[in-house]
Amino acid sequence: MTADLRHLGLGAGELVMVHAGLRSLGLVLGGVNTVVQALLDTVGADGTVMAYMDWEMGVEPEDFEDARLREEIPTFDKRTARASRDHGILAETLRTWPGAVRSDHPDAGVAAIGARAEWLCADHPLQYGYGAGSPLHKLTEAGGKVLMLGAPLDTLTVLHHAEHVADIQGKRITRYQRPMRVDGERRWVDFEEFDTSEPVTDALLATGEDYFTAIAKQCLAEGGGRAGRVAQGPSHLFDARRLVTCGVAWLEAHAR
Repeated sequence: MTADLRHLGLGAGELVMVHAGLRSLGLVLGGVNTVVQALLDTVGADGTVMAYMDWEMGVEPEDFEDARLREEIPTFDKRTARASRDHGILAETLRTWPGAVRSDHPDAGVAAIGARAEWLCADHPLQYGYGAGSPLHKLTEAGGKVLMLGAPLDTLTVLHHAEHVADIQGKRITRYQRPMRVDGERRWVDFEEFDTSEPVTDALLATGEDYFTAIAKQCLAEGGGRAGRVAQGPSHLFDARRLVTCGVAWLEAHAR
């Protein structure tokens, strides 16, 4: 597996964000632990591996309107908050790996292991958590990479940063609350964010193909990424900065 990762272009000392669809890899002896160890072995002691977490709350958004349930929803604690099941078992495995660091944002949070893990996860803004100062911003500015390890291109979380940066009108904004510990007390904290659950603006509803996939394909065509196989899984490795730059240009061209 490390040989496949190196052949795809991942090298020692690199900062890489990984998304994984483990079933597409076929039989892996040792399962997800082997995959995480292969990633760490490939980037080495000077490298860093990160993954998007979100938060597995066990409730639906509408449950927050029920006063009885609202009091029972657990307080967010980054030490124990499980990664969302939607992001696969690799995210949770990485979060609980020895030496892992998790950022403070309950929804836009990431976990990382390696030389730049502390820096990457520090000072994660609670407002607009995919924008300036976020781990996605740091990944992009630091010349990091994004690895889609048998994962579909429409799950490229870093493109939420492109949505934040793009100069387009009518971005959909969502406001919500999360129970958090503030000065030792449980409080419901207000959050504001560009909506990541739907196209960020209504102008993108008619584009047809999922636009994250369209952006990724264009970036590949322009030489901003490489395609290959890791184990049996079709995989892609992108330059994060070029992917975000391509995403911003695509969004600004199609959302006017």
